Amino acid sequence: MTGAPEILTFGCRLNTYESEVMRGHAAALEDVIIVNTCAVTAEAERQARQAIRRAHRDRPDARIVVTGCAAQIDPDRWAALPGVARVLGNREKLEAASWTRAALEEGRAVSDIMAATETVPHLVTEFAGRTRAFVEVQQGCDHRCTFCIIPFGRGPSRSVPVGAVVEQVRALVASGYREVVLTGVDITSWGGDLPGRPPLGQLCRRVLALVPELERLRLSSVDPVEIDEDLWRLLAEERRFMPYLHLSLQAGSDIVLKRMKRRHLVDDVARVIARARACRPELGIGADIIAGFPTETDALFAETLDFVRGQGLPYLHVFPYSERPGTPAARMPAVPVPARKARAAELRAAGQEAARDYHARLLGRPLNVLLETPTSGHSEEFAPVRLVGAAAEAGADMGRIVTVRPTAVDENGLVAETL
Repeated sequence: MTGAPEILTFGCRLNTYESEVMRGHAAALEDVIIVNTCAVTAEAERQARQAIRRAHRDRPDARIVVTGCAAQIDPDRWAALPGVARVLGNREKLEAASWTRAALEEGRAVSDIMAATETVPHLVTEFAGRTRAFVEVQQGCDHRCTFCIIPFGRGPSRSVPVGAVVEQVRALVASGYREVVLTGVDITSWGGDLPGRPPLGQLCRRVLALVPELERLRLSSVDPVEIDEDLWRLLAEERRFMPYLHLSLQAGSDIVLKRMKRRHLVDDVARVIARARACRPELGIGADIIAGFPTETDALFAETLDFVRGQGLPYLHVFPYSERPGTPAARMPAVPVPARKARAAELRAAGQEAARDYHARLLGRPLNVLLETPTSGHSEEFAPVRLVGAAAEAGADMGRIVTVRPTAVDENGLVAETL
C-alpha cells in the first residue's frame, strides 16, 4: 500500500490538532505511518505500542515514525520497536523540515523540550473526518501535579499570540467549520508569557469579535481556579460561547487533591459549578477524575463519589490511576489495581446516572445540534443527540447545525426530531 501517510493519533485534542499539522507537512511522503503517542497513562502507551506492532506486521515495507509525548519522554524505548524508522520529539514533529524524504533517513530527532520558549503557530484548514475543528492556543505546563508526566513531554507553558489564533480560526471558518475548540495542555495559563499577561477570556473575546462568522466557540479542559472574569462574562452574555465547561477536577477529596498537588479544593470547584450554572442554567459540565490515586482509602474515595453525585456531573472522563515513572505519586503507597478499576466503574456509573438526569431536563426544549454524522451530533451543551423520524430517514449534511426537539432519553443521550 502506498500513498499519503497514515496517521494514528492517541490521547488529547492537542494531539489531534498536531496530527493535522503533520498531515500537511508529510503529504508528499509515501508508504509512511505516523504514530502520535500519548503518555498520560500506561494504557495509552500500551495501545500505541500495539498499533506499531500491528502496522509493522500488516505493512512491513512502510516506514513508521513515532512521535508525541511518550516518544519525547523515552525515545530509546520507542526507537527499539520493530519497524520504527524515526522518532521525533514534540517540537520536531511540527517542523516541515522533519518531513522530507531525506529527513526520514536521519533516525532520531528529539531535542530538550524543557528549553522550548515559544510555540510556532500553524495554519490548519481541515480535520480529516471531523466537523468540529481544534485550534492550539497554548503548549506545555508550568505546574507539577504529583501524578503527571506531561510537563516533561510538552515543556514549559507557551502561548500562541492572538493574531495567529485569529488567523487560524478565520481560515477554518472559511473552510466551512461552524465550531472551533480552543485547546492546549493548560489553556487557562494562556497569556502568562505574553506582553501584559492577558487572560484567556480576552483571547476568546478577540476571536469572537474579529471572526463574526464563527458560530460556536468552545474550550477544552480548564483549570477551575484559573477561570478569569472575562470568561465568566462570556459565559453569561455571549451566545456563541458554548454553555459547557470541562473541569480538570481529578478528585473530590481535599486530602487527595493536596497529595496530588492540585491548586483547588472541593469548595473551590463547588463554587465554580454554582457560578457557571447561575450564568447559564442549561450548561453542561464535564470533569476529569482519577480513581485510586495512591493513599486513597475507601473513605476518601467515597468523598469523591459523593461530590460527583451531589454536583450531578453528567460528562465524566474517569481514569484508573496509572503510575508514571519519575513522578512523586509513583513513589507513594499504591492502591491495588483491582480497587482502582472498581472505583473507576463506580464513578462512571454515577456519571451515567447524572447524564440521564441532565438529559431528562433537556427534553422538550429546542437544541441546536452540530451534525457529526447525517443523523447524530452534539448540542451546544455538548449533549449527544440522535435524530429519529423523517429527519433521520432523509439524513442531513454533516457539519450543518440543525434545531431539534428532544423527545426521549436513552443510554446514548438524547433522541430528537428536527423542528
